Amino acid sequence: MTSEFSNTLTDFRQSVLLPDNQIDLGHAALIIATHKYPDLNIQRELGLLDSLASVAETRIPQHSDSLQKINAISTYLFEEIEFRGNDQDYYNPKNSYLNEVLTTRLGIPITLSLLFMEVSKRLSVDLVSIGMPGHLVIQHPDIRDVFIDPFHGGILLSQSECLERVNSITHGKLPWNDSYLTPLSNHEFLARMLRNLKSIYLRESSYGEAQIIMNLLLEVNPEAVTERRDRGIVNFQLGNYRDSLDDLEIYLDSGISGSEASSITKLVWKLRDLLSA
Repeated sequence: MTSEFSNTLTDFRQSVLLPDNQIDLGHAALIIATHKYPDLNIQRELGLLDSLASVAETRIPQHSDSLQKINAISTYLFEEIEFRGNDQDYYNPKNSYLNEVLTTRLGIPITLSLLFMEVSKRLSVDLVSIGMPGHLVIQHPDIRDVFIDPFHGGILLSQSECLERVNSITHGKLPWNDSYLTPLSNHEFLARMLRNLKSIYLRESSYGEAQIIMNLLLEVNPEAVTERRDRGIVNFQLGNYRDSLDDLEIYLDSGISGSEASSITKLVWKLRDLLSA
């Protein structure tokens, strides 16, 4: 483990050990980015969010209600500053790092939602994230049946339009469940952000990067045995046989069965042979 990532891991661990409602999502997301950008000045990036909020505040008419404030913030971010969803290069890992989103003004649903939430929070407009399958939106908890879609320019969606969005993304293969509109906790939000990055790096066969992200994922949820399985397999690919064996033995001990248990058992035997050679 490099000293730079050791610092990232330590800082991230401290940020997610806080009670869920005390986690600063923007700060935690920028800590994640330091694994990729070790010279990142987190305070400078937070200052950029402060600046966006300061200007957005001047766009909000006096005596506005929450929905009017949301619309003013949305207009500022997506029409005036021109943040937008990067549908041309969706799986570029830069879309998942908040510092890059602030620089390029391009992102994916979760980072653009985070941007909106962080700017709004600075203006005393507290929003929650809604982690629908394949797509993340945000909502003001006091405004029913109105969901904000930052990836599509901050448009407002009703529940029925959210259903249509999920049907479109999943090609109708996933039955709708109202639980899809349950707000994510801060821990769940960070885990979803990290799983996106993990998926991108595995897609690219960038196993070293994927391993780093998995280390962070297990800080968010140490009990996630499937993450231990995946990290074990990635460490096997990287030749980190002892670390791989440790994770896969924990996964086997979790009580899995069937063909997967058989496959993992064979890999564990192979690792033991390699380590004893």
